[in-house]
Amino acid sequence: MHTILLVDDDALTAMGSADLIEDLGHTVLTAHSGKEALAIAAERPDLDLVVTDQSMPGMSGVELAKALRAERPALPVILATGYGAPPEGESLPTLPKPYDQAQLDAAIRSALAR
Repeated sequence: MHTILLVDDDALTAMGSADLIEDLGHTVLTAHSGKEALAIAAERPDLDLVVTDQSMPGMSGVELAKALRAERPALPVILATGYGAPPEGESLPTLPKPYDQAQLDAAIRSALAR
């Protein structure tokens, strides 16, 4: 299937989401900060998608997406957020939190189809 980088500063949320993604048949890499995610992305040219939390200390999901786009403009990023749409001017696909496996699967399929 696909290799997906999941980024969430909450370890329990990350574990639960990683399990959902693995159950869908994908390979999951996990990062707990934007900085850690950038390091993983730099070492893994095989990444197909990034699913990131918006609200994280140090670097928001939108800031992470911008940094990733600077290096890999074609890498799709899904913003998982409990706060509604991304900030004005951003066109990231969003996944409302909390989400279930069907919603996550639909968001992954949509992002990969672009």
